[in-house]
Amino acid sequence: MAYIISDECMGCMACVDECPISAISEKDGKAFIDKDTCIECGACAGVCPVEAPQPEA
Repeated sequence: MAYIISDECMGCMACVDECPISAISEKDGKAFIDKDTCIECGACAGVCPVEAPQPEA
């Protein structure tokens, strides 16, 4: 399953640089993952200080 960004995102954008395929961008001051592009690697989750990236349920 693709990852999504929860409401816990604080907009630090640490995940943007970590994504190996540039599937994450900024939208309204928070990170946004394009789930059609996401390869489910979890790299974003590993760097997020608030654990906002989560596998889509």
